[in-house]
Amino acid sequence: MNTTSEFAQRLAAPHIILAPGVYDALSALVAEQAGFEALYLSGASIAYTRLGRSDVGLTTYSEVEDTLARITERVHTPVIVDADTGFGNALNTQRTVRGFERAGAAMVQIEDQGFPKRCGHLDGKTVVPVAEMCGKLRAAVDARHSASTLILARTDALAVEGIDAAFDRAEAYLACGVDALFIEALRTPGQMDAACQRFAHRIPLLANMVEGGKTPVQSAQELHQRGFRIAIFPGGTARAVAHTLQAYYASLHTHQTTAPFKNQMLDFDGLNALIGTPELMEQGRCYGSA
Repeated sequence: MNTTSEFAQRLAAPHIILAPGVYDALSALVAEQAGFEALYLSGASIAYTRLGRSDVGLTTYSEVEDTLARITERVHTPVIVDADTGFGNALNTQRTVRGFERAGAAMVQIEDQGFPKRCGHLDGKTVVPVAEMCGKLRAAVDARHSASTLILARTDALAVEGIDAAFDRAEAYLACGVDALFIEALRTPGQMDAACQRFAHRIPLLANMVEGGKTPVQSAQELHQRGFRIAIFPGGTARAVAHTLQAYYASLHTHQTTAPFKNQMLDFDGLNALIGTPELMEQGRCYGSA
């Protein structure tokens, strides 16, 4: 059984899936070793780490596909991938879904923002017409080779058109045959409950936990009790790494050595153990080329 089939079956189970954000093969490997059942490849985190830029639509299809392929080559945990707007129209969306499926995605997320698109918790978003987004979603469903490659429809309409319009869009997207819904930037527990009451008995709902964002941050268990089936913490990884790097570089600059930071970092052997260097060297010896 491949990871996409496993993820589709797992999503049908009653317990919530907690997926941390990852942005490269190393972060994905560490997350897998921590025991998570799924990973979330965040478009924002790719922008943060590959470009050193904000999540304002600067990343491209090829950058995300390349990152995804490197992750799925290294880990077996199913990956939910942020495909932004599909990187264009319905035909672009089909190419995106096919490419991400080949690269090993278990679930592909497509949103209804217009351009310039931006992080769902930034102000100033726009959304495309419902008919345009429905066309993209139908194209996405048609494009996938396997029904086990799931399509996640995201709407950012709440901030632009209000919660009633966001729910109406979610209804339209559900009718397109998608496998899960993501109503971005719900602002209160009441709005979260309203979304679950309307949709959770019909389709899995995803909750996005952004530290300092629009939605109240809650635990996976709290979200499960509300009715959500997937909880993502997409940008926390990049924020934690950035915080650690600030402390590391400040210490090195001040002390001119890493000695004061030694207890907060892996040493040479520790990092090699994490990434599997001994096993890789043993594999090389089997082929006579260590």
